[in-house]
Amino acid sequence: MEKLLVATNNQFKLKEIRMILGDVFEIVSLKDRGINVDIPETGDTFYENALIKAKTIFEMTGQLVLAEDSGLEVLELNNLPGVRSARYAGEPCNDSLNNIKLLNAMSACKNRTAKYTSAIVIYISNAQFVSFSGATHGMIATAPNGSNGFGYDPLFLSADFSYKKTFAQLSDEEKNSISHRSRALKQFLDYWVPLNTK
Repeated sequence: MEKLLVATNNQFKLKEIRMILGDVFEIVSLKDRGINVDIPETGDTFYENALIKAKTIFEMTGQLVLAEDSGLEVLELNNLPGVRSARYAGEPCNDSLNNIKLLNAMSACKNRTAKYTSAIVIYISNAQFVSFSGATHGMIATAPNGSNGFGYDPLFLSADFSYKKTFAQLSDEEKNSISHRSRALKQFLDYWVPLNTK
């Protein structure tokens, strides 16, 4: 089984990626490789940030690398928090404070439409990398609900579940069947598997 180095220190993301790609790849974390690096995410888009991370780790290791960047975009907030989702309430990253800030920012919003967006970049060689993206639509609840997931999951009511459940109320399997991240990762599998099973 081919090794895939995942350029993240987020253990929740790593768990989801392992669940979705683990039948095809041996997922290796930065911690597994003894890599302790905090890569500045200076891009203006999720794709740019994923590319920065993938390229940096590939240049350090020469291994097949997957990097992902994702976040929440709220229509009434001009698509904020966007690429600043993880640090919306400031440094260091704090999911609880991010959720509080979002609810405060939306206190007067009637339109609570939002979407989660994910971009992944797979660095294959110095001359080759591929990218994929996924999105899932929903709306922002008026209060957090559920204890699963991470990030804004307690506030994100999924359109796929008729706005009746937040991502944090879904099981891992339910979330991975519809999430922005799983949709991007499944596009990658649809690209990779046929190329490597001939």
